[in-house]
Amino acid sequence: MEATIYNQSGKETGKITLPESIFGVPWNGDMVHQVVTSMNTSVRKPVAHTKTRGEVSGGGKKPWQQKGTGRARHGSTRSPIWVGGGVAHGPRNDKNFDRKVNKKTKAKALFAILSRKVHDGEVLFVDTLEVSDGKTATAKGIVQNLSGIKGYEGLFSKKKNAAYVALSKKDKMVERSFGNFSNYEIEEVRNMNPVDVLQYKYVIITKPEEALSFLGGKMKADKKK
Repeated sequence: MEATIYNQSGKETGKITLPESIFGVPWNGDMVHQVVTSMNTSVRKPVAHTKTRGEVSGGGKKPWQQKGTGRARHGSTRSPIWVGGGVAHGPRNDKNFDRKVNKKTKAKALFAILSRKVHDGEVLFVDTLEVSDGKTATAKGIVQNLSGIKGYEGLFSKKKNAAYVALSKKDKMVERSFGNFSNYEIEEVRNMNPVDVLQYKYVIITKPEEALSFLGGKMKADKKK
């Protein structure tokens, strides 16, 4: 499987052979759903919090004696069945929502998503992305150039979640230049994950040789341990 490499002016500069282990993975919706759901759950920060009967102030004294009154027995006015009492089975902000995701499973889900996007013509390979002045106008010009490539017109016209840009390494100038684009996400390729990639229509990978080498190492990392 071959793909075309472009420069930031939208011109072809060469070809690259895409490894089947990354871009030839069959779609597995169940696995992708499991990974994405687990990752979203793990970053959940609960806010709602209720107090149990042991945390509500007061209620230390028994309301009335155990026997002889004809009324039901009660040991505290802070029981959940009393007005002003604690809450039973309510939301707690100390609940742990973390869910473990195996590294290999996470990598396979990422590769399945990239494979689907390549098949749908939504992955663009750019040899390099350079912005020397860090200006938004420069980034706008680059986007216009890339949107001139057949099949990638949405890079400029799509208002929401247009593209996820994976850089080979951190570049402050590129991040500053694209900082005013709410529909673009600039991130290092080492931080690429299924949740972020799924949120965007297109994926732009810069310096593809280095990027594919790093992505290929995701499946080999556990073997060395």
